[in-house]
Formats: sequence, structure tokens, C-alpha cells
Amino acid sequence: MKKVGKEFHGEEERMRKDLPKAAVRWPVTYIVSGVEWNASECSIHVKRLVERAELHRGVALNNEYEVISFNHFTLNRIYPTEIGLGKRVVEKPIGFRRKDLFEVIQSAVDTLNKNQTKPHYTADDFVEGIYRTEPTTGTEYELYFRNKTKGGLLKVTALRSFAPIVHISSLPVGTKKEIVHVILPLSGRVKTFQSFMGKFVKIGLKHDRRVLLTVVYFGEEGLAEARLIMSKSAGRNSALLRLLALNETFSRSKGLRVGAERAWEVPGMVGDDVLLFFCDVDIVFSAKFLDRCRWNTSPGKSVYYPVVFSLYNPRVVYTLQGKKVPSETDQLLISRDTGFWRDFGFGMTCQYKSDLLRVNGFSEQTIGWGGEDVALYRKYVKSTVKVVRATDPGIFHIWHPKVCSSKSKPEQYRACIRSRALNEASHAQLGFLAFPGEPDRPPNASKP
Repeated sequence: MKKVGKEFHGEEERMRKDLPKAAVRWPVTYIVSGVEWNASECSIHVKRLVERAELHRGVALNNEYEVISFNHFTLNRIYPTEIGLGKRVVEKPIGFRRKDLFEVIQSAVDTLNKNQTKPHYTADDFVEGIYRTEPTTGTEYELYFRNKTKGGLLKVTALRSFAPIVHISSLPVGTKKEIVHVILPLSGRVKTFQSFMGKFVKIGLKHDRRVLLTVVYFGEEGLAEARLIMSKSAGRNSALLRLLALNETFSRSKGLRVGAERAWEVPGMVGDDVLLFFCDVDIVFSAKFLDRCRWNTSPGKSVYYPVVFSLYNPRVVYTLQGKKVPSETDQLLISRDTGFWRDFGFGMTCQYKSDLLRVNGFSEQTIGWGGEDVALYRKYVKSTVKVVRATDPGIFHIWHPKVCSSKSKPEQYRACIRSRALNEASHAQLGFLAFPGEPDRPPNASKP
């Protein structure tokens, strides 16, 4: 098989050694929701799924949006239709996907060799294939092998069918409203902080009422103003807010660590294992988000990493439509024109203090912004604690001008530039800014 790129020399041979020696077989019996199924019932279930799948004939659909595209793959390459976190248009099969593809290739080899004496097929005869997952039937595969007897290719069609729905457990949630300890590292940005405090008091202190806030402030500049803002905002709730001042260079990782380590002494808090929410000053969240923060975290079991919806530059979004920029509250809309899901951001997270300590927390080497969140996320990914990663319509990143310092570490600088480019506007909106004289410019649109 043809190699693609020198950096992957020998990769196919190493991957072939990982192929399972036998295809996965149905067990004699298995239990679903307390009901025992025998081999015959399993077979009937699979046959029904096969009949529903588009394996040999098409199914009439309502429109083009219902079509589920296939992903093309070879033994060491996948060309995904939906690019993931890495935003790669071509990638190596890893993890569960690698195991899945290798199993189906070996299963196809077993099928080709059934009742076959010579020639004998192996994974080396696999040429390429396509696959897709259909939500109600399973994963469909079309695999192409070299035909050893007649030349040309052999096409093997396969289906990794879904088993009946299995209900693992039923657990009550929301019966106990855990206190959420919000930690906010800050340096300067006093005006933005004042806006944050206004929303925090409304959502956290007046609506949810089970929230604490620790602001870890770096440096002297703006410290007095920040303290005054907190004092005026607190009112009768001053016991639920605190400010920790550090007269040193800003470090988000250190701010989060210091805020997490300082124990609170407030009514209703039992023990030292508090539920932490690491936050930034340009974040807006709802009371519903705070509930999901509680639901998706469990000490020793799970941490919550919400995918935040990041808003574009409102001067671009609304000016291109010939509209006035609305208030910040009215900008909190989820659409392809107003923002995007920030799937590369891991800074906003809910986790228990005990889990933070279990994975050895943050690195002390990170200065400024960027890098500390990814490092912590990777620690959890490599641990036995479940990472709950999901889009959350109750938390927004507010647009603000972003300055990338060339003095930062190379990886931090690249991440900053990428974030700055994505934050400004959608691809189409940037196109209208780049080609202002084109005839397709939206009517009534003025220059932002």
C-alpha cells in the first residue's frame, strides 16, 4: 500500500500488528434492562436494523439536510466530514475510532476467508473504505479489498448495529443545591469587572443564592477601584464575596490555585471539599448554567468542561445588518451570525477541590494567560475521572479587543492569534469587510 508522507514511514505496518485476530462475535445470551436475550432474539434485532439501513438500497429523505455523509478512510488516514477539536481535514485513526476501524477490517477479512482455501486474504489486501454513523441503526461501512482471484476489487458491506437501549441507572439530581465557589483571577479591566459584578449579583446572589465569589487580584493598579466595586455590589451579601490581593505579575493558574486553596467559613458549607467554578471576567452565565455545573460534577467521578458560546464583535455583527448595537443582554443570542462554539477553550470548568488536588492542580510555570487550562484538562483526560464535555447554552464569552504579546511563549502566542482571528466575525462577515465594493454586499449595511 502506498505510503503518505515520510513522517509516517512504517506506520501502516505498526498499525497492522494491532489488528484483532478475530472478529467480535455475538455472545450466547446477554441481558438488557433485566431481560435476557438469546442468540436468536439478537439475530432478529440485527436483521431488523439491517433492513432499515441504507446498505443495499436508498431510503427516501425529505431534503438534503437529512443526508448523512460518509467519511473516507485508509488504514492510516481518515478524511472526516465533521472536523473535531483539532480542526484537521485529514488525521490518523486513534483511540476508539482506530479500534473500531481495525475490528471491522478484520471482520471483513474473516468473511472473505470463510470457506476459502486459496488465496488467503489478509489486512494487507484492504485498499480503502467509507463509513458513517446513522443514529437509529448503527455504523455503516463499505470496504474495498483487492480481488485475488479475478482482479479488480471486492466490496464488503458491513454494519456495526446498535444494541437495544440499555438503561444503566436512575439517580436523583438537584435535590441538594451545592454551593458553587466561583474563582475569578483579575488584573486591571476595572470597567469590565464592574459589568461582571452587576450580572453576578443579579444571577448568583439574588436568583441562585448558593454562590460564593473569590476575586484574586494581581498588582496595585486598579486594586482600590476593584475593592470599591465589590463593596458597593455586595450590600447585605458581603459575606459571600472576598478579594485576595497579590502584588505580583498576573498568572491565571496561580490565581485559580490561590482562590481554590483558601478555605471559606460560611454557613451551609460542610467540610473543605467545595465545588469550584473557574471563571473569567468576560464571561456571562445564567442560573441554569449553575445548575448544570452542579449536575455534571461529582467528587472522584466527574468534572464539567462546558463548551462556551463565544460572541463575535457586535460592531461587525449588527452594523453589517444596518442595525444599532443592542445592549449586552440582548446580544446573548445563539446563531451562526452572532458567534461560535468555543470548542478549543478549556478555561471555564466546574470541579471539586478534591479532584483538583488529585490531579496535582495547575503548573506554577505558566505566566499570563493561556496554556494552564489545557494542561489541567489533559490531566483529567488521562485520569480515571470522567470528563463531561458538552455545549452549554447558558454560558457566553463576551467579545473584547484582544492583544497578543510577541513576548509570550511561542505556543501561547499562536493560540492567542488563532483566538483573535476566530473571535472577530464569521467567515461570511469577514468576507463582506474584505470586499466592501462587491455587488452582493447586504443592503443598508454601513462600514463598521
